[in-house]
Amino acid sequence: MRNMIWKAFSKKLFGETYQRITRSVGICLIVFLGLYMGNIRVLIAPSILYMMVTSFTAGVMWQSLSSEENARYMKNLMMMPLERRGFVVSYVAALGVYTVFTKTAVLLAVLLAVSVQSKMEVLGSILCMGNAVFMTAAVFSLRKYWYAAGLWGAGVLAGILYCGNGLGLLAVLAANSVLSCFLLLCADGYTFIASPKGVAYGVPFGYTFQIKGRRHKSKVTEYKHGFMWRYLFRYLNSHKNYWMNTAVMWCVACALPLFWGQMDRKFVIPIGFAILSLNTPICILLSCDPALERAVRFLPGQRKAFCVPYCLFIFICNLIADFIFLLSFQIQAGGVTVFMAVMAVFFALQSAIFSVLLEWFYPIRGWKIESDLWHHPRKYVVPGILLLLAGAVGAAPKIVFVLAGLL
Repeated sequence: MRNMIWKAFSKKLFGETYQRITRSVGICLIVFLGLYMGNIRVLIAPSILYMMVTSFTAGVMWQSLSSEENARYMKNLMMMPLERRGFVVSYVAALGVYTVFTKTAVLLAVLLAVSVQSKMEVLGSILCMGNAVFMTAAVFSLRKYWYAAGLWGAGVLAGILYCGNGLGLLAVLAANSVLSCFLLLCADGYTFIASPKGVAYGVPFGYTFQIKGRRHKSKVTEYKHGFMWRYLFRYLNSHKNYWMNTAVMWCVACALPLFWGQMDRKFVIPIGFAILSLNTPICILLSCDPALERAVRFLPGQRKAFCVPYCLFIFICNLIADFIFLLSFQIQAGGVTVFMAVMAVFFALQSAIFSVLLEWFYPIRGWKIESDLWHHPRKYVVPGILLLLAGAVGAAPKIVFVLAGLL
């Protein structure tokens, strides 16, 4: 039975012949060799290396556990008689292998290629990955006790920073992994089913939806104007992690001037705008909702009705982050001009236009769980274009007014 559950999840995540793992390992090897042969070296302290590996792995693992697609798949499996412990072990193992080999392995390949690390630090990084997988799964199963889970996570991070790099850290990670595994063995498989969102996204009047096992009548009425805006805000309100990612980008906007305050403003300001365009969740709303995409493409006149409000929505989100960045820069370093505000509007608009064009003409399809969308390589296309544009603007600032006039 345990082997059957493992095959069910692993083939869903990796394909029939596990081709995703093979492809990911090949990509990691190419990235590592390319950066290593480029002779790029960056000094990374062991504690920072461990923190990056732990936080990234835990974040991806949490996204995988929170996947609505996985929840629907699990409900079908739960209809069969299952061994509780075997189900939990197989499910966590499948998601752990997915997280480590398809996501964290790429990050670790980059970090090890551009920095010089000893065998002890490599071993510590591997233990950090394993610990993050088991601990995140254990915390997810106990998420209703969020206060205790928060203290537990803070304690582990403090231990990583305090112990540094040595046998003490390895002992802490090993002990915490054993504790996490023990909690997982005692967990119930039903605790891993993500709770239903239960929000009607602009559905017709009288639509019945479900919230926590209870059926409710929708009070959504017909609107002649602003339909897409209501849909976008309802969708984001039902996915709190999307707002969380936006809040993180605002925090990044506040922190960037701490590192760039003494650098040439005509170069760093456009680069900051390009970095702040990397708000992945709001740029994949069409890809992550196949039902919406089918409706938009099927109904007449939806190209304008959908794309224009969606472009304006992304523009406003990016513009808020850009102006927070300018305000923080003015407070910490000063020297913000009206021309920089014009650049903020220009870069926010270009990011919105490029993102909507990608979603309309090249939506992401064939994804298995939502984490594939968040970490798809396509997310770097728009920031990459804006970085090239930032270099051009830094070299010739008047290009902003010329391009703005053409648009």
